[in-house]
Amino acid sequence: MDINFTELIDVIIRGLLSLVALFLITKMLGKKQVSQLSLFDYVIGISIGNFAAEMTVNLETNAINGLVAVFVFGIVAYLVSILTMKSIYLRRFFMGVPTLIIEDGKLLLDGLKKVKFDINDLLEECRSAGYFDISEIAYAVMEANGQLSILPKTDYAPPTLKDLNIEKEKASLCANIIIDGNIMEDALKDMHKDKSWLNHELKIKGIKIEDILLATLDNNEKFVVYEKNVNKQNSRVLE
Repeated sequence: MDINFTELIDVIIRGLLSLVALFLITKMLGKKQVSQLSLFDYVIGISIGNFAAEMTVNLETNAINGLVAVFVFGIVAYLVSILTMKSIYLRRFFMGVPTLIIEDGKLLLDGLKKVKFDINDLLEECRSAGYFDISEIAYAVMEANGQLSILPKTDYAPPTLKDLNIEKEKASLCANIIIDGNIMEDALKDMHKDKSWLNHELKIKGIKIEDILLATLDNNEKFVVYEKNVNKQNSRVLE
């Protein structure tokens, strides 16, 4: 089979251009999981992906036209996102609104019809959320992105620490202060620590920096070290 290296190079260049364009558009539109996309976002995403793929593999098309189409759709999506943040009416039009489908333990047929759900779809979503008996549900709302939010009845809600009168240490984020034997100086500084403190703690634990895969520190002074050698104890905790 003969290989046309000119076309191959053209495809590579177009593919890199498509990748750069998609990356820039994604950065502009912000970070959203697929499950968080509205119908409008979904349509825009499919269209942009189609333009990028067509521009890459169809050598008869003008690459500039494909790039322009990608950026036009991206800019439109960006402008719509800005407008929907400023106008509740535009947000409802482009993004949709939540729909109540269970209220006070009762199924709402109008709500099910509005979101194009039948009872089997609803039961499947409830089971996926851990509710095999819908009589345990007080309210269920179909969000604009298609996710089902469920509020259980009081008798079936899981107890909280407050309900059990249990005091718990305040949760805090961990800073990665050592990664693969390298000290993350900015993270160490953010935790109001320095290298002297770190070296002292590691000396107490008898661990060398180069032997550390990961070390974390949180606001509760919980210092955790994960060593590279899996044949030894994998982690040590210093409160």
